[in-house]
Amino acid sequence: MQAKEKKLGKKILIFLIMAVVSIISLAPFWFMLNMSTYKTTDLYKGVKLIPGSYLLENMKTLMQLDLFRYYLNSMIVAVGASVLTVFVCALCGYALSKYEFKGRKALINAVLLTMMVPGQLSLVGFAMEMKYIGWLNTLLPMIIPAAASPFGVFWIRQFTKESIPNSVIESARLDGCGEFKIFLKIAFPFMKPACMTLLMLSFLWNWNSFIVPMIVLTDQKLYTIPLLIRQLATQFGTDLGAQILGVVVSTIPILILFAAFSKNLINGLASAAIKE
Repeated sequence: MQAKEKKLGKKILIFLIMAVVSIISLAPFWFMLNMSTYKTTDLYKGVKLIPGSYLLENMKTLMQLDLFRYYLNSMIVAVGASVLTVFVCALCGYALSKYEFKGRKALINAVLLTMMVPGQLSLVGFAMEMKYIGWLNTLLPMIIPAAASPFGVFWIRQFTKESIPNSVIESARLDGCGEFKIFLKIAFPFMKPACMTLLMLSFLWNWNSFIVPMIVLTDQKLYTIPLLIRQLATQFGTDLGAQILGVVVSTIPILILFAAFSKNLINGLASAAIKE
């Protein structure tokens, strides 16, 4: 009986700890949802534990700024950049892990060094380059350059080193498969957990990107969701209620993506963690 009581006590303790952690984790989202239903002046009057009655007015403010256009722009950027990032990084990571060629170690070191350089240091040169090739005021600077992700290459390479047996690749070559066909038909299925994880992370980074759109875009028709939220702050005041509602609306795709592919994310992280 004592053993059963100890097991029951442990289960109750674990349940209580998980409940407390869940409440602490979900509390910011609850407060954010509540604050999005109040007008700015009411938000300074204390913590809001229950929803208010100003939700429709805040939504009207967002709609006046053409919310759906900004949403579409963000979706184009996030989806396009994520898919392209996965494809390019999968090719590069596979090549660096499974091919022996001159300069391979130098390229790997260059990828690692690039990861250590803050992206903000290259913003001036990036803006000048985009102006030179005529990409300013387009969505291309947020899609094409994002494909060259040093983290993505490093991530795929580390995963691919041990997850794809060299014998499988050699057997495919003996059967007459071309190198690109080997990558698509044989290597890529092994890499799916890592690719799905990179896809989710890339979508998150590009969906929330603020600095690059702010630098390369001046046409409001091309603005993304983060710039929409910024527009609600002017020299005459800040509409905090509408801004918070904009944040709530912007988190919906991320929550849907995580809910749909959370198992893939966990499997990808766990698989990469156990590689030697």
